[in-house]
Amino acid sequence: MPVADAAKSVPAPSLPLLLEVSGLSVSYGGVQALHAVSLGVPQGSAVCLLGPNGAGKTSLLRAVSGLLGFHGGRIVGGSIRYDGRIVGGRDASQLVRRGVAQVLEGRHVFSELSVDENLRSGALSRPRNRARAAELRDEVLGLFPLLGERLRLHAGLLSGGMQQMLAIGRALMSDPRLLLLDEPSLGLAPLVIRSIGEALRRVNERGVSILLVEQSSALAKAVAPDGYLIDSGSIRAEGPTGQLLADDAVRATYLGVATR
Repeated sequence: MPVADAAKSVPAPSLPLLLEVSGLSVSYGGVQALHAVSLGVPQGSAVCLLGPNGAGKTSLLRAVSGLLGFHGGRIVGGSIRYDGRIVGGRDASQLVRRGVAQVLEGRHVFSELSVDENLRSGALSRPRNRARAAELRDEVLGLFPLLGERLRLHAGLLSGGMQQMLAIGRALMSDPRLLLLDEPSLGLAPLVIRSIGEALRRVNERGVSILLVEQSSALAKAVAPDGYLIDSGSIRAEGPTGQLLADDAVRATYLGVATR
């Protein structure tokens, strides 16, 4: 399917949008990183954002999660709506309390704390009663049983794959409605990527909406039925993830995958 056709093939979502980005433009010190980007994540759905390095994927996540200002960026146009309310420019802690959680690229666990302490720290950002916190912990350990075997171990001693599982688990401890993930497969072995993909599918099946930034075609297809392609700060195509990733022009031009 040509890129242009992929962009035309997406039907209007039948579910209400939990996240709606409309004409979003972002600038860092006068250098524009996003140019009138629009996308949506329906309630209870999973959507991926594909594109090469430097395309603007991380900038979009930062704008949604409220972390943009910490990196010297600012919104210069457009809007972000979450659950029907404009949230662009809101403080990150406010968004977490409203149910938005982000897993940053590079894992960023608290290496000197134990696995259990890392998980408990995730629950502090969005207080719940003890029963709900215990329930969330059980859910996380059900998703990632290896963490349950290492609860007293310092997080810095975990493998890269288990640190990524812990970072996702910590975000889930905040009981999010919308989970943002920035390249969760980066540097991981295929077997670990499959495990994380299965866990994210189960999270989505429980009603958590997901916006996944990813370059791994395997993880993108496993988690998100629909996707957007971004390059040079602009959306270039949108459609079913499988169709986007099967398009030779998309793979060669935007994802750096050679075609036969």
